[in-house]
Amino acid sequence: MDDLKIGGLQQATLKKFTNVDKKNTEGFGKVIKDAINNVNKLDEDSDKSVMDLLNNKADIQETMISLQKADISMRLFLAIRNKAMDAYREIMHMNF
Repeated sequence: MDDLKIGGLQQATLKKFTNVDKKNTEGFGKVIKDAINNVNKLDEDSDKSVMDLLNNKADIQETMISLQKADISMRLFLAIRNKAMDAYREIMHMNF
């Protein structure tokens, strides 16, 4: 049992990133606004698709796909919002 030794170990070196380009980073608010705009656009597209279906300009398949895209994007956005709110509440309850 004494002959099981691990040798030649060194501490891992960490690289320091001093040249971080902060000009290309997007703020959290801009990301949220873009997500809201994307969900809103999909909702408007689904509304237009329903109107096209009623005017016999679109197929039922296209309309259903458009409605499902809008529904899924809204559900995803709401799930992300709920997770962010839960994280915010948890941070607010922390003692520093």
